[in-house]
Amino acid sequence: MSKQPPIVAELGRPETPAETAARKAEFSRNYRASQSFRNLIAALIITLAVVAIIIFGVPRGQPATEHEIDVDRIAADVESTMQRPVIIPDQGDFWRVNAASLEGGAINVWKVALAPAAENERGFITVAQAFDADASWAPQVLNGSAPTDTTRIGGLEWDVYSLAGKTENNVSYAVGTQAGDDYVLLYGARSADSTAEFAESLVPQIRTVSEAE
Repeated sequence: MSKQPPIVAELGRPETPAETAARKAEFSRNYRASQSFRNLIAALIITLAVVAIIIFGVPRGQPATEHEIDVDRIAADVESTMQRPVIIPDQGDFWRVNAASLEGGAINVWKVALAPAAENERGFITVAQAFDADASWAPQVLNGSAPTDTTRIGGLEWDVYSLAGKTENNVSYAVGTQAGDDYVLLYGARSADSTAEFAESLVPQIRTVSEAE
């Protein structure tokens, strides 16, 4: 005796094969939809966990500190190489050193580039001590410009170079003086008064260089 299909309460009769297939298809569709939603939630939770680990778990490095240039050490090396004293600008509280190096070539030049330490101050000054050189060397640095005047600063006579609009590196003013066999040139973008004040602070060292040669 064959088993009769069960009666479905909602229908009051057994399901037809088509109705059974439709019910199973609907169940499968609902199951897949629920699984997709669960997978989406799980993926979202995992993503948030990874982000949290990145934000809170990765060590934070300290901001890079500005590299301080040891002018005295570099100058000592240059003095040893050149076998003569070099000029070391006194930075004080106003200036900071941006670069210090010995540049080789037909004429060796000791250079120290400075800029104001305060953010509200503008301009710069480069101190260049050209070894075994005279005023004829300066135009190589100043785009061919020759002195326009002379002035006395700290008891020394200085060549004056007014250069506004004549150079490619924003140099607008320069002064230079002979220091024994060397020529000392201060050039940059500071006023004549500021440059003269800075030049005067170097006079004792310039005299030392002159006496040593």
